[in-house]
Amino acid sequence: MTNPLTGHGLGMRKPHFAEFLAGTVPVDFVEVISENYMVAGGRPRDTLRRVREHYPVALHGVSLSVGSADGIDRDYLKVLRALVNEIEPAVVSDHLCWTRFGGTNSHDLLPLPYTGEALDIVSANLMAAQDALGRAMLIENPSSYIAFAGEMSEWEFLAELVGRTGCGLLLDVNNVFVSAANHGFDALAYLDGLPAAAVGQIHLAGHSQGQHLLIDTHDQPVCAGVWDLYARAVALCGPVPAMIERDDAIPPIGELLEELESARSIALAPAQRAAA
Repeated sequence: MTNPLTGHGLGMRKPHFAEFLAGTVPVDFVEVISENYMVAGGRPRDTLRRVREHYPVALHGVSLSVGSADGIDRDYLKVLRALVNEIEPAVVSDHLCWTRFGGTNSHDLLPLPYTGEALDIVSANLMAAQDALGRAMLIENPSSYIAFAGEMSEWEFLAELVGRTGCGLLLDVNNVFVSAANHGFDALAYLDGLPAAAVGQIHLAGHSQGQHLLIDTHDQPVCAGVWDLYARAVALCGPVPAMIERDDAIPPIGELLEELESARSIALAPAQRAAA
C-alpha cells in the first residue's frame, strides 16, 4: 500500500500540546489516539486541527474492535469517518483485538484465538471499516498476556489478513518483544514471518516487569532489546516511518526527542554501511 508518512514522529500527548501547536518540535509527523478527538468541536478537536497545519497526522484507534463477533459498530465508524474527513490524516490504524461485545466496551485490547473462524470475522469487519472510511487501514500487532489454542501463529494470521483485506501493518516492535517473552516464541521468527512490504509504520515503546509477565505500560524508555529488534525490523522492512509512544510518566519533550534520534540512527545505519 502507498504510505504518505515518512521519517520519524512522536505520539502527541497533553503535556506537550504547546510545543506541537507552535510547530517547534523537530518531528516528521505526530500520532494521536483517535478516540480522544472524536467529539466534534471543543478544545481537543481545535488543537488537533491546528497541529495538523504543522505536521502530518496519524490517527491511531483503540476501539474499532475488529475481532467482535457481532460486527463493527456503525455509529463509531460514522464518527471516525467525520474525524478523518476533517483532519485528512496520513494513516488510520487500530489493533488486532476485540474490545466490545453486546454493546459494551471493555476499554481493553483483548486477545483473539488465531483460527480460521476468527480470521473470517476479523477480515469481514476490517473490510467493512475500510469501505466506510474509504481507505486501507494499518492493523497493529497486540501485546498479550494469555494465548488461546489456535490454528496458526499471530504472524501467520496477520499475513493472511493482509492478503484478504489489502490492509497494511503497524508493527509494534515493543509488543513483539513483550509477547515473545510472555509466550516463549521467537521474536525474530515473528518478524521474518510478516509480509515486510505491508509494514507501513512502526511503534517503539517501553514496558515494565510484572510479577510473572512483561507489561506493555508505555511508561519507560525503549530498552536495549527492543532497539535490537527494531534494527532487525529495519533490515527486513526498510526505513519505515517509526515513532515513540509514551503514555505515562511522560518526560519533557527533549527526552523523547533523544530517543527518537536513536531510532533515526538505527534506521540510517544500513544505508550508511552500504555507502561506506
